[in-house]
Amino acid sequence: MTGKLLESGAISAFCSSVATMLAAGVQTDEAVHMLAENREQSEFKRVCDAVYSKVVEGSNLADAMEATGAFPAYATETVRVGEASGRTERVLRSLGRYYDSEGRAFAKLRNSVGYPAALLCIMSVILVFTVAIILPIFSSAYENLSGSMTSGSFNTVGASIAIGWVALAIVLVATVAALYVAICARNESGRDRVTKMLERYPGTRRAMYQLALSRFVSALSSLVASGVQEEEAMRKAMATIDHAKLQAKLQAAYDSMIDLENPRSLAQAIVEHEIVEPVYGRMLLMGTRAGSVDEVLGHLAQVFFDDANMQIDAAVDRVEPTLAAFLTIAVGATLIAVMLPLIGIMGSIA
Repeated sequence: MTGKLLESGAISAFCSSVATMLAAGVQTDEAVHMLAENREQSEFKRVCDAVYSKVVEGSNLADAMEATGAFPAYATETVRVGEASGRTERVLRSLGRYYDSEGRAFAKLRNSVGYPAALLCIMSVILVFTVAIILPIFSSAYENLSGSMTSGSFNTVGASIAIGWVALAIVLVATVAALYVAICARNESGRDRVTKMLERYPGTRRAMYQLALSRFVSALSSLVASGVQEEEAMRKAMATIDHAKLQAKLQAAYDSMIDLENPRSLAQAIVEHEIVEPVYGRMLLMGTRAGSVDEVLGHLAQVFFDDANMQIDAAVDRVEPTLAAFLTIAVGATLIAVMLPLIGIMGSIA
């Protein structure tokens, strides 16, 4: 057992590749073996080798994946349902799309916080050099002129030092916050914390809702495609997200589905509780009538993911000018802190 979950991109590659080989008529054990063959030693290869060993010993694919400890419970459980219903290839292909979307979402999150963090780090170095090295030189010069400097000159010197340290403190706090977010975005537990923060920020609140909705709909599509009953698919898909607002809507929809007096279908519950916009609700209702609800769900998951990406891009576009303005003010304040002592010296000479 590896005990460490694979990245979303690696899980997507595993599921999509095995699905493709199964579609070509390759047996499951041979498909996993071919996936690890001729690869350099890596975590992905070790996981594939572990899965292959379990399958060769007689385990099914879901049990083999679970035994490695490298796959999320949702993935192994979905594969297990797919194997039981004879739809392993279809389920694996759906999981591949799901984890590919999740991986791209996390990559977008990393990129959106990486640039501000790097820029703030550079700015911090500049300000530390200015405040810790340049200003003390001026202070030493003022001490030598202390006999001839007026009280107003001393006040100017004090103001310059205060401005320099305040600007440095603000930039350092912003830098630490940006670095914390950037580091957290590199692992799954940290991503959850960053996501929670972005859910509360007005500029990214809707994007986080759309991202959570995309994850839910994609999971629901995988479960429905594997033959899971609608109520059970709804319950399991709900467990993949922890967005508070969406969770409340989904719980209300699920309760209406299991209502003994007036049970609603999956599509009806989603539409009536406004989980998706009306136009997408009508698509889902038509897909239900046509018997292709899983395909409609898969399409909607991509639509919601693309919408979330557009909103994240818009938020980043708004952050960059704000960050530039903030750094400009910080640099300006520091320059003023450097120039004010010169005014003090000139005042003392006069």
